[in-house]
Amino acid sequence: MTEITIGENDRIDWALKAFRRKVQKSGVLKELRRRRYYLKPSAAKRLKVAANRRRRRADERRAARGRD
Repeated sequence: MTEITIGENDRIDWALKAFRRKVQKSGVLKELRRRRYYLKPSAAKRLKVAANRRRRRADERRAARGRD
């Protein structure tokens, strides 16, 4: 569970910012989005392979652009 402590002299907007940072760093929202619905293992694998292909193509384009 992500939590922060607020002192009496602390501002609420600073506390909110710190809380958001902690939640982002811990990956709670990412995990929540990932588990929003059930994804069959075969579908998850297909998505992962497609993402890897996209990433590889983008890397190749960047590398080709750098050689010119």
